[in-house]
Amino acid sequence: MDSTARERNIARARLKFLQSAEPPASVVPEKIRDSWQRSKHWGIGIDEVTVPYQPDYDRESRLMRAATPVLDRLERTLAGSDVCVIVTDRKGWVRDRRVGELRLSAHLDRVKLAPGFSYAEQFVGTNGIGMALEERRSSMVLGTEHFNERLQKVSCAASPIRNPISGRVEGAINLTCWNGPAGSLMAALVQEAADDVERMLYESGTTCEHALLEAFRQATHYGCRPVLCLGQDLLLANSAAAGRLTGDDHRLLHEAAAELGHAPRTRRRVQLTGGRSVLVRCRRVDGPAGKAGYLLDLTFDDAPTAEEPRGTAGSRAPGGSRGGDTRPCPLPGLAGADPAWNPVARTAARCARERVPLLIYGEAGTGKAALARAAHAFAGTASAPVVIDAADPRYGADGATAPNRPYNAYEATGPDDAPLPGSLPYALRSAPAGPGRALVLLHLDAVTTARAPAVAQALSAAAARGTWTVATLGRAPEGADTLLRCFAEAVTVPPLRHRLADLPALVDALLRRVGAGAECSPEVLPLLRRQDWPGNVRQLESVLRKAAAGRRTYRVEPRDLPPSLHAAGHRALSGWETAERDTLVAALLEADGNKLLAAQRLGISRTTVYRKMRAYGITLPAHH
Repeated sequence: MDSTARERNIARARLKFLQSAEPPASVVPEKIRDSWQRSKHWGIGIDEVTVPYQPDYDRESRLMRAATPVLDRLERTLAGSDVCVIVTDRKGWVRDRRVGELRLSAHLDRVKLAPGFSYAEQFVGTNGIGMALEERRSSMVLGTEHFNERLQKVSCAASPIRNPISGRVEGAINLTCWNGPAGSLMAALVQEAADDVERMLYESGTTCEHALLEAFRQATHYGCRPVLCLGQDLLLANSAAAGRLTGDDHRLLHEAAAELGHAPRTRRRVQLTGGRSVLVRCRRVDGPAGKAGYLLDLTFDDAPTAEEPRGTAGSRAPGGSRGGDTRPCPLPGLAGADPAWNPVARTAARCARERVPLLIYGEAGTGKAALARAAHAFAGTASAPVVIDAADPRYGADGATAPNRPYNAYEATGPDDAPLPGSLPYALRSAPAGPGRALVLLHLDAVTTARAPAVAQALSAAAARGTWTVATLGRAPEGADTLLRCFAEAVTVPPLRHRLADLPALVDALLRRVGAGAECSPEVLPLLRRQDWPGNVRQLESVLRKAAAGRRTYRVEPRDLPPSLHAAGHRALSGWETAERDTLVAALLEADGNKLLAAQRLGISRTTVYRKMRAYGITLPAHH
């Protein structure tokens, strides 16, 4: 098939996809199909490029220092051609652009593919940069494969740039040109350019990072025992360790290593989350400038891993088997790659794709309903799931079958055993059903024993018609046997305190969700990471929403956070103590951490300030 015919077929498939609820035709490459579905889920426009703009950024960042020599060489090599070279950071913000042809430069300006703008997929839709960052691998988008029509005059190839020491994606490099035969040659060139930038990143790495990497390589060269390497801003783990540790486990092990690190070699048993424990052999790693970090050799207890505790992530309902795949599974609109989250996301995505009834456990605010919606969208269905809340007062807290009417077990059904209008079973049976549909029942634990048989029948009837049925709950419902038999599998969404490795990604995603157009300063994350977050992701979103609304710069700074996040007390405070703590934190923030100035403004001594800070566990980021 020649390129012109292929473009026509792709364009027709895209138009049909936009006008219907069906997934894209098989003529569209798989990666492009997946990106189109994500773009449609995010509501990306197709005829106008609307992207956020951030004029203030670090032009001397470590990424740009490493990329600049590569960009200079490519600019000289491609001089006179209609090829543009672009570098973005890991969030998709364009940081540099080199283009020699004026006509192409003018077009890129019109579509805002210029420094300061973000070309992340959630803003622009299918494009080379967005796909490379979203999927963490090289991508190629040719002409009509772009989701937005304004981008279809060009083709682009992009490759992620990884830190060769930590493995973290630092950004992406992209080549863009007018549609034509040169497009197919860009993939190899952009991969070579990404390799060159990564080599420059390695050479510019600190001596501490190099010392840690060398220690990690030596420890993992032979055998496959679990090994973890911890530095100030670096975490390295082999697959044997990464698959069995959560983000909270990393924090616990780092604290234990700091306590054990005074001796050259020592060992200790550390209690991990979920009741497990591990024997840690700790060795301090030194570099030319002193301590670089710690190398941990881990020995896990085998007993707890033979059978996971009931209700752990990845577990199935009775009759199912437990899945252990911990690879990341990116779901649209959600963020997370912590080993505690990955099995949950993969199981939910598989159940949505295979229409397997799923039960989602989890504490309040962990995002159970959001997981169901994202998995349904990931399965390629265009219709939104029908969400019904069993705790809705319209259905009666005590099981009422109609508003303002007490529940009577003998009145649960009408003629021919049909549920009465206004009842929860009636709402479930009335929901649109069939292939491509999803029915989500929130708060399954609110269903009483008397109502459980009718609810179970309604759920089974929906599943029999091809509807994907999902229920969420925080604890086992009263009618457990009757209701749990409706679901073939179950997962437990981990609380936020058990997936703190996902905190940076969650913060970025939540700030985008609230439409703040802001990012967090580096000093904010340590304050967020040390909280217990009893309200989980919902509480974090509320904090970020308020902080973003009241910020004084384009970034959320520590002073924008509520006073309670600057304290780490382990007991409940009275109303008076809370007010005193908040007043002290506000004064310290206003004085930029100057204790003497804060004391003078409050009319107390500096000794009292220090004493109150210790009592309330108040810590403030250092100012440079």
